[in-house]
Amino acid sequence: MDRRQFLQSAATFSLSMLLPGAQAWAFSNSQPSKNKLVVVMLRGAVDGLNVVVPYGDSSYYQARSGIAVQPPGTADGALNLNGDFGLHPSLAPLMPYWNSKSMAFVTSSGSPDATRSHFDAQDYMESGVPGAKLVTTGWMNRLITLLPDNHSPVRALNFGPTIPRILSGPGTVANVELGPQGTRPLVVDKPETEHIFEQLYGNRNDALGQAFREGIQARKTISKDLEDEMEMANRGAPTPAQNPNFGKKLAQLLTKDDTVQVAFIAFGGWDTHVNQGNGKGQLANKLAPLGQGLAEFAAGMGSKFNDTTVVVMSEFGRTAHENGNGGTDHGHGNSMWLLGGKVRGGQIYGKYDGLATARLYEGRDLPVNTDFRSVLSSVLLAHMGLSQDQLEKIFPNFVSSHSDVGNIINA
Repeated sequence: MDRRQFLQSAATFSLSMLLPGAQAWAFSNSQPSKNKLVVVMLRGAVDGLNVVVPYGDSSYYQARSGIAVQPPGTADGALNLNGDFGLHPSLAPLMPYWNSKSMAFVTSSGSPDATRSHFDAQDYMESGVPGAKLVTTGWMNRLITLLPDNHSPVRALNFGPTIPRILSGPGTVANVELGPQGTRPLVVDKPETEHIFEQLYGNRNDALGQAFREGIQARKTISKDLEDEMEMANRGAPTPAQNPNFGKKLAQLLTKDDTVQVAFIAFGGWDTHVNQGNGKGQLANKLAPLGQGLAEFAAGMGSKFNDTTVVVMSEFGRTAHENGNGGTDHGHGNSMWLLGGKVRGGQIYGKYDGLATARLYEGRDLPVNTDFRSVLSSVLLAHMGLSQDQLEKIFPNFVSSHSDVGNIINA
């Protein structure tokens, strides 16, 4: 087996794990924190106006005669949040966290870049540098190079088939899938294959040898944790094929291993140009398992929920007015969600200007009044313990006033 075959067999660990940069070990003498950050990306531009429903604004119902979520107290109506805004009824499992003040939303937030291209907008939100196409690393990868190193091969987890833009860079990242393929045996799992690899690479003192050792350790750690869940499933719980239960599995991995510092998971299918629905329908059917999974994650974290912050974001919002196909088109401003034990929840943050045409961005979209980097900066400073100097390396050339979300996290 040559070097090319080894790299192909180990590809499931991700290129950033196999070829880690020296920056990943830069803070080995610092004391790692137990605080964790989970970022959930909703690819396709979720309709934030039907997630956090401005039912107190009559312009909302004028703009969306067919797809508006009706006010609280009506059939399939929104769940009251604060008297002006409501939550989509499919997200009912999250209401206990709003009521316990551990969940918050930031309205009229997002990327300041004007693009309505999914590809560009996602790229900018994941790089953390809107408008700059030449940035080669993701902001979450830059984050792990600045956090105190705990020498764990699973300090950063990505849940999906490939490493996304947000985690690209020199910091070590472990890649795992939550479905049945996550524990599917690979060639590298066979003892005879591992023995051959060990002879070839185990005693090397260079980057390739280090990559081999970290890759094998990460694979064994993640496989063991997911195997434990499958054993519980055999006692009557649904199998991953019947119900992925992403929230439960994500919580299991994060509670079993305190060395996990950051995690990322993405869900697609939010590009609702046609037949979006209101309290029921296409969007509702996608929100329901998402809300259930996030609630199961929060419950599954137990006492470690207090050490965890979840940020849910999407590349941009959707048009204020519904289109002729019962859907919405690519917009601008959106709503960000925050969930966690240290979130100063039970509040809607951000500046909402209403949906009157004169108030809309380019006469059609919810404006971005709060830069997504302001929200993330507040989380990274208060929850992940970064300094202002370190924050400049995460979001270069960005200065946040924190006026809307400065106290969204209890330090």
